[in-house]
Amino acid sequence: MSGNKILLDTSIIIEVLNGNKKIADKLNDLKEFSISSVVLGELFVGINRVANKQKHFKILNDFINISTIVDVDKDTAVCYGELMASLYKKGKPIPTNDIWIAAIAKQHDFTLITQDKHFKEIGDIRIKFW
Repeated sequence: MSGNKILLDTSIIIEVLNGNKKIADKLNDLKEFSISSVVLGELFVGINRVANKQKHFKILNDFINISTIVDVDKDTAVCYGELMASLYKKGKPIPTNDIWIAAIAKQHDFTLITQDKHFKEIGDIRIKFW
């Protein structure tokens, strides 16, 4: 997968933060990877729901420091609108945040790394399931 631009979904980062060595090893083989501001929001929700927030906040910040963060902008919103309309037309909605994540992947020509099979409903992005 070397040379591809990689976007990590929340499901992958949670696995790494929970100590999944197999996925952590795969990430270590990548030269670089990105995460979206939407994924960061989902992760911070999780941190605010657990005990020992400070410990988890530090672990997440360490992970953020080795990542490239990609923000949502107007072009992302255009991609989001296209993807959402397509899913409505198919009658196959998926969680709203995941459509934003897919829109970022489409906009920036990323390969999305995830464990969530519902991303298969979006035909306009490259996906790898770990």
